[in-house]
Amino acid sequence: MAMTRSAKNSATRLLYALCSENTLISSLSSSSSSSPFAFLVLENGGQSRKFSSSSALAKSKDEKEAWWKETMEKLRNIGISAHIDSGKTTLTERVLYYTGKIHEIHEVRGRDGVGAKMDSMDLEREKGITIQSAATYCTWKDYQVNIIDTPGHVDFTIEVERALRVLDGAILVLCSVGGVQSQSITVDRQMRRYEVPRVAFINKLDRMGADPWKVLNQARAKLRHHSAAVQVPIGLEDDFQGLIDLVQLKTYLFQGSSGEKVTITDVPADMEALVAEKRRELIETVSEVDDQLAEAFLNDEPISAEELDAAIRRATIANKFVPVFMGSAFKNKGVQPLLDGVLNYLPCPVEVGNYALDQTKNEERVLLSGTPAGPLVALAFKLEEGRFGQLTYLRIYEGIIRKGDFILNVNTGKKIKIPRLVRMHSNEMEDIQEAHAGQIVAVFGVDCASGDTFTDGSVKYTMTSMNVPEPVMSLALQPVSKDSGGQFSKALNRFQREDPTFRVGLDAESGQTIISGMGELHLEVYVERIRREYKVDATVGKPRVNFRETVTKRAEFDYLHKKQSGGQGQYGRVCGYIEPLEPGSTTKFEFENMIIGQVIPSNFIPAIEKGFKEAANSGSLIGFPVENVRVVLTDGAAHAVDSSELAFKLASIYAFRRCYTAAKPVILEPVMLVELKAPTEFQGTVTGDLNKRKGVIVGNDQDGDGAESFRYDSEFDLKGCVIGWFYFETHNLKQTFLQDSVALVLQFAEVPLNNMFGYSTSLRSMTQGKGEFTMEYKEHSPVSQDVQLQLVNAFKGTKAAE
Repeated sequence: MAMTRSAKNSATRLLYALCSENTLISSLSSSSSSSPFAFLVLENGGQSRKFSSSSALAKSKDEKEAWWKETMEKLRNIGISAHIDSGKTTLTERVLYYTGKIHEIHEVRGRDGVGAKMDSMDLEREKGITIQSAATYCTWKDYQVNIIDTPGHVDFTIEVERALRVLDGAILVLCSVGGVQSQSITVDRQMRRYEVPRVAFINKLDRMGADPWKVLNQARAKLRHHSAAVQVPIGLEDDFQGLIDLVQLKTYLFQGSSGEKVTITDVPADMEALVAEKRRELIETVSEVDDQLAEAFLNDEPISAEELDAAIRRATIANKFVPVFMGSAFKNKGVQPLLDGVLNYLPCPVEVGNYALDQTKNEERVLLSGTPAGPLVALAFKLEEGRFGQLTYLRIYEGIIRKGDFILNVNTGKKIKIPRLVRMHSNEMEDIQEAHAGQIVAVFGVDCASGDTFTDGSVKYTMTSMNVPEPVMSLALQPVSKDSGGQFSKALNRFQREDPTFRVGLDAESGQTIISGMGELHLEVYVERIRREYKVDATVGKPRVNFRETVTKRAEFDYLHKKQSGGQGQYGRVCGYIEPLEPGSTTKFEFENMIIGQVIPSNFIPAIEKGFKEAANSGSLIGFPVENVRVVLTDGAAHAVDSSELAFKLASIYAFRRCYTAAKPVILEPVMLVELKAPTEFQGTVTGDLNKRKGVIVGNDQDGDGAESFRYDSEFDLKGCVIGWFYFETHNLKQTFLQDSVALVLQFAEVPLNNMFGYSTSLRSMTQGKGEFTMEYKEHSPVSQDVQLQLVNAFKGTKAAE
């Protein structure tokens, strides 16, 4: 009897325990859809786990961390950057095809008229260039790879800048014929600024004149890369068949209609000597920057593939080495090994140190963990206007973001709810419920500016903003129809939010809308987009160069502003002098108050400074801002009743205008460093044309026929210009050289920007379409007397006509 009762009680307890556990499992399962942490408490497809002891909780925590660690290690954020027409978009198209993200390959300017996947804008497909950076994601060997394809034109340099700001690694694509070109240097400089580890990919080995070893030497000389090849090509040009991996000592042959079948074989006997030599060179180069490999190399120990692989990864992530891959994206060769290289050598998000500024501790630098376990920290690095409103691209540096969460914009202090969270595949979207640290996502309905930082509210961190170059060129723009003013304003506001280098201003004197940007092509694209996307035809005025004015000598001022018209009048007297700032000064305008005593009450001093600043916004020569000027206030007078802020502000404005002529003002014009590449047969014609444009040749170089030197005839060093630089380029001028023996001349000249309009057409006609050039802003320098006279007379004529 007792036995029966005992058995019954045991059965009851067992049934109760099972029911309790089922309830727990079902509740956890229902919450698992909304949280990645929820399913961590379940093991082996829903089997229960006891939570009775502290050791079980510790085990759960360890497993959760292990799961996140594995997820983060299998994540890569990369960008693809290069000079114009090096094959960035073509390479991205192959990557998407081989990873199964797209099922058909389309060329950038293919006959089918479809265009590459990443060039989603009509203008991009028509012109065959990338205008906006495009984000996508794919999976390769269980690794998730987020990719941003960037433009090659310097006009759209902000797209490269903001992409590299948020990426953990990059692929620098180099043309095997063109080698290291002007924009290659620009992009590499941007990568150095943000300390982005990179691999190089020498593309177009199928082209006539391909020479990867020449390009490798150029990368070492011009980019100062500590680099070595990790592959050797089998044949070049039309004979290009495959690649030999110097780490694994295996041969890769690419077969099938689209190169999707990779056959791995042993190294051909006739190439063993070359492979041994190049592998030794690779080991030597890496051992110079990696102590572990150096020790084995110096002891003459055999170095295994695993040891070499690990050493290359350590050196690449530390930004001490750049592994060089090879291939031909257009001919579908070498892309799969490059993808393996991205996984093997580029860092995952937790291997990159990202710093935030703590606003509660006087902007103290804080190292972010980069894991989903911390508080949310995300940076808005790009804005786009989509069909459903503003689309904001976010890079999540720490924590987790979920649809429906409230997040805090640290820059504005506003709390915002996330209505929709998506992952981008070019112009297509995939709705997701949440995203964790290391991922790049986009959100709708979030009102913010480019560069804003978002947190969950528990911390007040801001990420350092990206470098935004100043625009160098302006156009006057006016809608043809007055009825389309609303759409016109809407378009300009949208483009300003999307692109920090695109500026819109109103000329106070002429009433014209002035748009400013990075070059002719940059502004031309926006004018065309206004016409297509907003159906607004606009008339474009002559491009306006951003001149400046400055003073060359000291001039005294003593001005009394006195006005009495019944009631309280106006009274203010200011005395002092203006003088030029010292050369190399970081500020453009300085105001110094040297008044001793209270001849002018201190509460009027800010109004005086404001008046001088306002007067300096428009010089009397041609109406452009006055720079590099210091205003010193030494004396003055005030009236007990009639003095006011307005009176002193007006006194300052009139005082500045009165003494400005005595300070011998001059006009400054932007001078560009022009890098020009053309066949030597056209050198005389090109040089003569530069001289006509008042250019000064500062350096030259020979490129081709094995010439690798890089010489300058002035103290200005192109590679050293890191801070305060920006580039300017006009049109996409392709160069096609049929054989390697064609010698090219590289010329460096300083030319006034005002004389460079229409240069792309002139260069094309002078060099039979084989020349190309880029321009980089160098400085503002004084114009000659005859040019100054012309500009002043033109300005007076314009004012008289108005």
